[in-house]
Amino acid sequence: MEKKNKAGKVVLIVVIAVAIVFGVSFMPLEKWTGGKIKDFSLFRDIMPDSLLTESDAGELDGLDPELVKAQQQASAVASQLDADGNPLYNDSIMSDVKPSKVDGMVVIEDYTVGEVGLYHFRKAIDEGRLARMTVVGDSYIEGDIFTQNLRENLQSAYGGQGVGYMNMHSDFPGFRRSVKQGGDGWTEYAAAKKGNANYFGISEHYFMPKGNALSTYTGTSQLKHVDSWSVSQFLFISPNSTTIMIKTTGDWKEYPVTGSPEVQCITVNEPTTEFDIRTSDSKLVALGVWLDGEKGVGVDCMSSRGYSGITLTKVDVDLCRKMSKFINYDLIVLEFGINAMTAKQTDYTVYANKIVEVINHVRRCYPAADILLMGIGDRGEKVAGTVRSMRTAPAMIAAQRDAARRAHCLFWDTREAMGGEDAIVRWSSDGRANKDYIHLTHKGGAELGKLMSDALQQMINK
Repeated sequence: MEKKNKAGKVVLIVVIAVAIVFGVSFMPLEKWTGGKIKDFSLFRDIMPDSLLTESDAGELDGLDPELVKAQQQASAVASQLDADGNPLYNDSIMSDVKPSKVDGMVVIEDYTVGEVGLYHFRKAIDEGRLARMTVVGDSYIEGDIFTQNLRENLQSAYGGQGVGYMNMHSDFPGFRRSVKQGGDGWTEYAAAKKGNANYFGISEHYFMPKGNALSTYTGTSQLKHVDSWSVSQFLFISPNSTTIMIKTTGDWKEYPVTGSPEVQCITVNEPTTEFDIRTSDSKLVALGVWLDGEKGVGVDCMSSRGYSGITLTKVDVDLCRKMSKFINYDLIVLEFGINAMTAKQTDYTVYANKIVEVINHVRRCYPAADILLMGIGDRGEKVAGTVRSMRTAPAMIAAQRDAARRAHCLFWDTREAMGGEDAIVRWSSDGRANKDYIHLTHKGGAELGKLMSDALQQMINK
C-alpha cells in the first residue's frame, strides 16, 4: 500500500509539473517583463514540422479573418484581371526584381509618379515645421519596437521631441521603453472586432470611458528626445457638453467642452515631462493623445496585433480629414504582411490587390502624405528539424513590391535590409529576434530602426 501511495505521489507530481510547463508555454513572458524573460514554448522543439510552420508563431494561429473573407470572395471569381484583361498580379514577373542598393545599403524604391520620392516629408523638414510621420502596422512594431529607434535617429538628425501618438490604455505598459503609460477605466474598440461604431481613424482604435477614466504619460530617459516635449494634444469627439481634466507638471486644470459631433482638440503648449487626462463622460470618444515638439520630426507608432492591413480600407475618410486639421501627416509607413502569409501559400494575388486598395484609401484620407510600404521582415520555419527562412517569404515580398508599383508609392525591402535569406536565423541566434523567428527584440529593433532611418535620410538628402 505504501509503494502504491509513493507511486501515486510521483505521478501526481509529474502531472502538476507538466501542467505548469504547459501553462507557462502560453504566457507572454517577454511582454509582461518588458523583454527581460523570453517567451517559452514546450512545443517548439517537439511538434511536427508541419504544425510548427502553420501555428507556432505567437499571434499567427491563422490568417487575419478579414483576409480570409477576401480570399473566399476572390475564389468565386474565375480570374483576377484588370480593365484590359491582364492579370492584376504576376509572381513570375516580380519575383526576380532585386532591391535597389547604394554602396551596399538597401535603399527606398521609388514607384511614385514622376519619382518624387519623399516630397511632402522633405518639404516639411525644409520649411522648419513639424514633419510628422506614422508607422501603421501589426505586432512587428508592437511596444514601439523598431519605431522607437527610427524616431530616435530621425530626431537626432532633424530635431524633434516626444513619442507622438499614444492610445488611452495599454494592458502591458511596461513593455514600451519610450514612455511610461498608466491609467484605467477605458473600453477599447478595434476595427477588426464586430459590432463597433465607426470612429476609426488611421490608428484603427478608439476608447470610451466606462466610469472614471484616467490616462497618464511620463517621459523616460531610456531613449533620446523622449524625456520631455513641448506640445501635448488630446483629440476626441464629445456629443455632450462636459469637463475634461488635464494635468502636466502642475495641478489639474479644468477644460470645459461644448457638446458637438465634430472632432475637438485640447492643446497644451508648454514644455513638460508628463501629461495626464481624467474624464467620466461615458459618451466621449477618445481618439488619442499626441506628444511632440513644435518642429523637427514626429514619429507615431500605431500597432494592431493580428491585422493584415486590409481593414484600413474601412477607415473613415471624413473622420481622418477632420482629425488632420489638428494632426496631419507628411509620411505614412505601412508595415504589414506577416499575418497574411503561410508556409504553403505562394500566390498572394488577393493580398496584393487588397494592399493596392489600402494604399489608395489611405491616400484619400491623407492626400498630402507620402506613402511607403514596408516589405515583410524575414520569418523562419522548421524544415527537417532545422530553422530556415520561410520558403514563401520571397513570394509575399514580390506581391508587396508589385502592390507598391501599381499604387505608385515607395517600397522598402525589410527582409533584404536584414540580410536576406536566413537573416532571421542569424538575428535570433544573437538576440536580435525572438525564438518565434518572427518578432524583433529591442536589440533587433534598434538595428532595423537605424537601417530604415539611413534609407530615409539617403532619399531626403539625394
